[in-house]
Amino acid sequence: MADENADRLQSGAQSHFRALEQLYSSAPVNRLFESTLAIEKEGHARLVFQVTPQSYHAAGAAHGTIYFKMLDDAAFYAANTMVSDRFLLTTSFNLHFTKPVREGEVVAEGRWVSGRRRVLVAESRLVDAEGDEIGRGTGTFMRSHIPLAGLAGYDPAKSPDE
Repeated sequence: MADENADRLQSGAQSHFRALEQLYSSAPVNRLFESTLAIEKEGHARLVFQVTPQSYHAAGAAHGTIYFKMLDDAAFYAANTMVSDRFLLTTSFNLHFTKPVREGEVVAEGRWVSGRRRVLVAESRLVDAEGDEIGRGTGTFMRSHIPLAGLAGYDPAKSPDE
């Protein structure tokens, strides 16, 4: 009986993770970036994205908006793995730039830190293709009044292959 409950909880968590990945893919803003979200376990999220010259500032490296977007998204989705009924909202986000990045693959890793009820805290980091950290951030996220189930891109019953 305990194994069945654990399997059911794990299956429910996996459905939530896949639905969050679908939600990410469905957001119109994400059509502007070549990026993929993967959630393997509770409290963690990983984005792989491509930095292209279209995102450069005048000095020929990725503009800070790219750093913010990917750090915020990784932290946000890590936090939203902890909440299965409501969409979270970013209430604050601090970021640190540690290295400029030019063209290539970058990974954003998000990790939930604390909170489960109303406010959650998560952190994230960006790593370039050489394995160097290029940015780091910490965000606070608040439960909204928006049910996840009411969002068109969020469907825990839908298979990722559909």
